[in-house]
Amino acid sequence: MQTDVTTGEVNLFRNTVLDHYRSHGRHLPWRETRDPYAILVSEIMLQQTQVDRVREKYLEFLAIFPTWQDLAEAELSRVLSLWQGLGYNRRAVALQQCARAVRERFGGTLPHEVAELESLPGIGPYTARAVAAFAFDIATPFIETNIRSVFIRHFFPHCESVRDADILPLVELTLDRGNPRQWYYALMDYGASLKRGQTNPGRKSAHHVRQSPFRGSNREQRSLILRTILAEPGVPLERLEEKLALEGALLARNLEQLEREGFIRQESDRFWIR
Repeated sequence: MQTDVTTGEVNLFRNTVLDHYRSHGRHLPWRETRDPYAILVSEIMLQQTQVDRVREKYLEFLAIFPTWQDLAEAELSRVLSLWQGLGYNRRAVALQQCARAVRERFGGTLPHEVAELESLPGIGPYTARAVAAFAFDIATPFIETNIRSVFIRHFFPHCESVRDADILPLVELTLDRGNPRQWYYALMDYGASLKRGQTNPGRKSAHHVRQSPFRGSNREQRSLILRTILAEPGVPLERLEEKLALEGALLARNLEQLEREGFIRQESDRFWIR
């Protein structure tokens, strides 16, 4: 594993990344704003979701819910309707819960401190640090899939099962503390280009996991249930059984879980978005 890195190697690495960014940097709508709310929305949407799928949804979402207050006060059914196509509907619920927490605990202003950001619903260690960098120019080291690919490609070219614990000191060593926002954008864009090559360096990560197919998964079944209830509020159980053609025990289990997680409510044998 990489242990000692010289100043010359750091400078060469930085120049490589920034040269690529100057020539091939992506123009993305969430990079055109300093609004912490808009930046957080983008980070939640981008979790496990491709940039091209997020771009249009992001602009549509902000047009309907432009502020914390708008999102906090919205009907969950409206939030979930706009979220369709992004997957992982839990993120939409958590984002609305986060908006309510920001309003109630922080007076409608997103906190700067990483620890306070992590205390909010739906915000984990990566998202807290990314928002701190992109919204507040706070230079704190973090790793995501594209960043991981860059560091493995340059500092661990002959290694397998590279751990994030080995990468993180290099992220901190090379971090541009004067402009962390641009530096992380540059790293992410360079990493995205590397992953489009013949061999994705990220596959050498000890943390690399192939995403299971959506089609035929229980995630797809849950999504279909929500979509049906969104389209037909108050839909009876027998209609769900007929429309979705799910095995009865599986449908019942998913309905119970969705209700417990705060997505839906049941009255008699009819279902609504909560």
